[in-house]
Amino acid sequence: MPFYPLPTIMIEPVVRNALLEDLGRAGDLTTDALAPADLVFSAALIARQPGVLAGIDVAALAWRLLEERMEISRQCDDGARLEPGQTIALIHGPARALLSGERTALNFLCRLSGIASATASIVAAVAGHKARIVCTRKTTPGLRALEKYAVRAGGGSNHRFGLDDAVLIKDNHIAMVGGVRTAIERVRAGVGHLVKIEVEVDTLEQLEEALSVGADAVLLDNMSLDQLRQAVRMVAGRAITEASGRVTPETAPEIAASGVDLMSIGWITHSAPTLDIGLDCWGGAV
Repeated sequence: MPFYPLPTIMIEPVVRNALLEDLGRAGDLTTDALAPADLVFSAALIARQPGVLAGIDVAALAWRLLEERMEISRQCDDGARLEPGQTIALIHGPARALLSGERTALNFLCRLSGIASATASIVAAVAGHKARIVCTRKTTPGLRALEKYAVRAGGGSNHRFGLDDAVLIKDNHIAMVGGVRTAIERVRAGVGHLVKIEVEVDTLEQLEEALSVGADAVLLDNMSLDQLRQAVRMVAGRAITEASGRVTPETAPEIAASGVDLMSIGWITHSAPTLDIGLDCWGGAV
């Protein structure tokens, strides 16, 4: 599935705030004391472990916000498969900006590449099945657009971005109004005609009720493999089916084999390990 870079206007506020957080009230005391203003340095971003790259635009922006003359030559694009020792990009420019932006750039690059790598591991596990891997709203506050972009870089797809772009009726909503049918009917009366309605169901009885009132999608929450297979047969193409709960690279193939359309996974954004990427510098001594 193709994915596209995020516009700079979307990522610049996040990167700018991260730089300001690191520079604090007095700037980089260490680098400013050690590096003359005119010292030029070179560096390479190097993968320390295998994975999938995501966030090279974000890392580059961290350096360019500090110094517009920074030269960044990419050797890999987002979505690329990385091997240990592989050069991701070459950087050349004023030493102060290069070193002051290092941690911010790497924080974004390692975090987003970790998400892309985790996503890719699940996508590979379900190869040959129709199920698509989708993320959730379990993202780092302030980083949702970037983290969902990383999921796309890893070959996954996105669930809703927020509470305002789709309806997802969950178990507590159902408890509040007293039933699946009532919840769907109230929502349908309260939203526009272009808004899709998905409902979370825990049992096959709830699923039948959701189908009877025309839900567009059903989230099959923590169902057993046998229940998932029965649910897919019951739906028979009348709604999009989404499996959720206990999805790992080990369990994913069997869940996908049930015939569901989507598999939603929270941990690929909230708990994915970072990918180890380092910055190796060289240049003249001062």
